[in-house]
Amino acid sequence: MERELQTSRYDVVLPMELATQLLLTEHRRRVEPGARIPFADADRTFRVHDKGFLTAFAQDHGIECPATFFPRAGGRGGVIGRPSVSVLVKPRHSSGGRGIRRVERRGEFLEAYNTVHARFPAPIVQECLPPGGEALGVAVLMNFTSEPRASFAYRRLREYPATAGPARSARASATRPPGDGGAAAVAARWVGVAMAEFKVDPRDGRPKLLEVNPRFWGSLHHAIVCGVDFPWLLCRMAVEGDVDPGGRLPGRRTEPLAAARGPDAFPHAPGAVAHRPALCDFSIPDDVLSADDPWPTLGRMASLVALVRDPDLRALVRG
Repeated sequence: MERELQTSRYDVVLPMELATQLLLTEHRRRVEPGARIPFADADRTFRVHDKGFLTAFAQDHGIECPATFFPRAGGRGGVIGRPSVSVLVKPRHSSGGRGIRRVERRGEFLEAYNTVHARFPAPIVQECLPPGGEALGVAVLMNFTSEPRASFAYRRLREYPATAGPARSARASATRPPGDGGAAAVAARWVGVAMAEFKVDPRDGRPKLLEVNPRFWGSLHHAIVCGVDFPWLLCRMAVEGDVDPGGRLPGRRTEPLAAARGPDAFPHAPGAVAHRPALCDFSIPDDVLSADDPWPTLGRMASLVALVRDPDLRALVRG
């Protein structure tokens, strides 16, 4: 990349994956003489991506989260004494539901915890919220002084896999959950884009923060279709120093044809059939398919090669 930046002219570099983002921001001084990188520093990004750090930080700033435990080695902590509560053993650093184990019975906990711990050291244990609550997302763009410059809220209509996976169908929302992460982003002195995931707790009707993606997120195209072009705004911010807030189109819906319209996408969710469009219904914008830009579709197809080598990915696809 250094050679490329030296031989060609670029204004901005936008890493689209967390590993690339961390690499570039860690070596910012080697890259930014040639192009701007409008993202938070690597250390701050890594901490926000840590689900344990994030949960403690959010609670300190008045943002509700599911009950969370931090077991010591061996996994006992304070969870074994709560056998009636279903829990999720969650890696501190993962995405797309990878590595998460759901535990329904007390006797299964230690095995599940140690299995996750063997691949993802020191996972957290989080209360599994009862089914029935809406899944919400809030994306933000913060400028170089950690002031919000764009935001976008949406409801996650369908996910795949249904137990803990990325959004496969979404609808823009005109409302945002209270304590939607903006205050925490300011307190964290955040720069660039981030997306917070919430789930409504049906016991009290209040949204609970699940995690924050300190990077571009999987359903990014949905925000673009709805009028908030985060990559363009981020580029403008990098070049011009700041931007005015973007707009949105509440009620607009998008989903990827290949994953969301298949028979297994979110099969157990309430109202899943009502949300599933006909296979050839193209009135709903697609997240990937585009006659004007076929390369993302080809890239998605090529990514299936990883199924041969990645057992986590195969498990994710199986749900």
